[in-house]
Amino acid sequence: MNKVQSLITSSSPHIKSDETISNAMRDVFIALLPVTLVSIYFFQAYAVLTIAVCLVTACLTEVLFRKLMNKKPTLYDWSALVTGLFVALLFQATTPWYKAALATFIAVGIAKELAGGLGWNRFNPALFGRVALVVLAPAYAYVNQWFQPLHINLGMLDTITQATPLAMMRAGMVMPSVGELFTGFPAGALSEVSPLALLIGAAYLFYKKHISWHIPVSIIGTVVVLTLIAGQNPIYHIVTGGIMIGAFFMATDWVSSPFTTKGKIIFGICIGILIVVFRVGLLITEGVAFSILIMNAFVPMIERMTSRSQFGKIKAVAVPMADNKS
Repeated sequence: MNKVQSLITSSSPHIKSDETISNAMRDVFIALLPVTLVSIYFFQAYAVLTIAVCLVTACLTEVLFRKLMNKKPTLYDWSALVTGLFVALLFQATTPWYKAALATFIAVGIAKELAGGLGWNRFNPALFGRVALVVLAPAYAYVNQWFQPLHINLGMLDTITQATPLAMMRAGMVMPSVGELFTGFPAGALSEVSPLALLIGAAYLFYKKHISWHIPVSIIGTVVVLTLIAGQNPIYHIVTGGIMIGAFFMATDWVSSPFTTKGKIIFGICIGILIVVFRVGLLITEGVAFSILIMNAFVPMIERMTSRSQFGKIKAVAVPMADNKS
C-alpha cells in the first residue's frame, strides 16, 4: 500500500532544532534574574516597583495591540515579559513609574507589535522604548507636570546617592575601585549595578547556546582598543554604563542582529566604534543604546554583504569573442 506523506514547505533558512520560542525567551528571562536580584538588593522597593510596572505594562500592551489587530495574545511565549524586564533594567530605580510604563508601551506596542510582532521587529524593542523617551524628552518635560500627583514616594534609599560611575569618569572625579564596580555598586540604571551578575546570566545563555561570542567580544574588544588609543582606562569603560548588558543581551538579539558569523563580527565592531564616538567624542548619554539601534538599521545590508552564494549559482564571466578568419 502506498503511503501518502505530507511535506512541509517553507522559505530558507532551514534550521532544525527542538528549541521553542517560549523556552528561549524564558531562558533570557532567567539569565536576567541575577542582575535583577542585585538591583532589588540595592534599591529595594523602588526596584520592585519599576520592574513590576514594566512587566504589567508589557503584558497589557501586547494584549491591547493584538486585540486591535484581531490577533490572539501570545503572552505564553514570554516575549512581552522579557521586553518589560529589559526596559525596567534600563532605567534608574527612582525613575517615575509612569515614565517607565510609557517606555514599555512604546517598546511592546510600537517597536514590537506594530512592526509585525515577534520576529519581525527591525530594532531592539526595549532599546527603542528607552531611546524614544530620550528623543521625546522636551515633550515629556512639558506634560510631566500632569503626572506629578501620581508620583509614588517609597521613602529614602539606604544607598549611595551620587553621580553614576560613567558621569564620574567623564568629570575626572575619584572613581570607586574596579572590583567594587564589577561586583556591585548602587548607582546608575538597574542593569548597571553589577557586571558580574550580568556575566553570570550571559554564561547561562552561552550554556544554552542562545548566543555566541562573536558580537560581545567584537564590541568589548573594539571599545578596549579605541579607548586605549584615546588615552583612557578601558576597564572603567567596560564596567560602567550599559556596555555589558548591551554587548551580551541587547546586541545579540536574534531578530535584530546578523545571522552570519562575519556579519556578527562586523556588527559588533561597528557598535564598539559608535560607543566610543558617543562616549569620548560626543559625550552623549545612552551611547550604547543609540549605537545598537543605529547598527540594527544596517543589519539587512550586512547580511547581504556576508551571506554565502546560493547553491548552484555561478558568477557570469565575460569571455572575449574569437575573431572568425576565412
